[in-house]
Amino acid sequence: MKKNKRPSQLIAPNLINLHKMKVKAITIFACLLAMPCFCLFAQERLETGSKKPMPQEWIDKDTGHKIVRLSRIAGSNSSFYFHNNPFIGDKMLFYNTVGENKQVYTVNLKTLTTDQVTNQTSRMRGEIVDHKSKEVVYQTNDSVFATHINTKKTRLLFVFPADFKASVSTLNADGTVLAGRYSDGTTEREILKQYPEKGQYFNRIYDAKIPNTLFTINLKSGELKKIHTENTWLGHVQFSPTDKNILMFCQEGPWHKVDRIWTINIANGEVKKRHTRTMDMEIAGHEFFSPDGKTIWFDHQMPRSTTFYLTGVNLKSGQEKKYQLQRNEWSIHFNVSPDQKLFAGDGGDPGQVAKADDGMWIYLFRPDGDKLKAERLVNMKAHYYKLEPNVHFSPDGKWIIFRANFEGQSQIYAVEIAKSSEEEHLH
Repeated sequence: MKKNKRPSQLIAPNLINLHKMKVKAITIFACLLAMPCFCLFAQERLETGSKKPMPQEWIDKDTGHKIVRLSRIAGSNSSFYFHNNPFIGDKMLFYNTVGENKQVYTVNLKTLTTDQVTNQTSRMRGEIVDHKSKEVVYQTNDSVFATHINTKKTRLLFVFPADFKASVSTLNADGTVLAGRYSDGTTEREILKQYPEKGQYFNRIYDAKIPNTLFTINLKSGELKKIHTENTWLGHVQFSPTDKNILMFCQEGPWHKVDRIWTINIANGEVKKRHTRTMDMEIAGHEFFSPDGKTIWFDHQMPRSTTFYLTGVNLKSGQEKKYQLQRNEWSIHFNVSPDQKLFAGDGGDPGQVAKADDGMWIYLFRPDGDKLKAERLVNMKAHYYKLEPNVHFSPDGKWIIFRANFEGQSQIYAVEIAKSSEEEHLH
């Protein structure tokens, strides 16, 4: 005959089980708290820009794609220009402006935490990232600095001489040479003062035929070297992401009047035109390198405002690949994914060159033969396009990052390429 268990023998195991359940519950709750908020709550489906402010995350009701606001600090926040690579690991660099105070910050793309990098009192300019040293390079007045994004240690790189007041634009692939363009600035300042709007000054600066000089700064020796001069307005100066000697530049001005896209080899001085117009009113511009440095991509219209392409020229062979787009799909700027399989565009309003009546979208493009198949990701009808969105792919290729003012001030957002569904809202 079995003995009955004493009450203490019955209670003890139950207490142990209850304790285990309590510990497990606390652990689960702690894990949930550690998760990003979009893992806990379903996002609202909203018309983008319909609220001021918008929530920090939502589903664009017109496209079904999730949008996350990356800039979550006070002030105006601006991502970098479309061809300036702003990423170091999981961090993206951006500018924050509160009043007259403009500083560089980073945002961690996984945790969305922000961190102030610079603390300058003078006006800053430049969107240059040294990916090897993990520094942001910028200029204040005549001096060029570099600040480490983690340690915040700042060092002086170069001071321009009094007779050569210029600005740096780009850093080469191994982080040893800066480059930019120079003009004495007198004529340009006079034109800009009298004609401040782009539509007023653009042709006038081009017609003035002001001498422009490309220059390099060797960061090891400190040598400032003038490498190329033309009586032409030059711009869009950018180094290849992979070849330390290849520097791209453009002849600025009305695109239908210029063969715009050029490169110079800073080692031997060889200058090459990379695209020649073949018809009246053909335009090519807003050029950018592919991630592997083998191709220059550009907005291409044959002729202007009529037939639209995204075209790439192979730097080695000179062969071109054209992808056609529809008028509404034309974008002020395009970009290419890290794996070079997808493209993105930031659309445009009816006042842009394409004169599109329904082009105010952030687009994803998939190559399909000799065309690009477009998918709309964000409805931008509440955005004022005087601020250009300037699309970037995230380093993992899963998001497209852009800036917009549909909440009032400029802010930075990311839209997920994978389409959201009700079942995916809680993951």
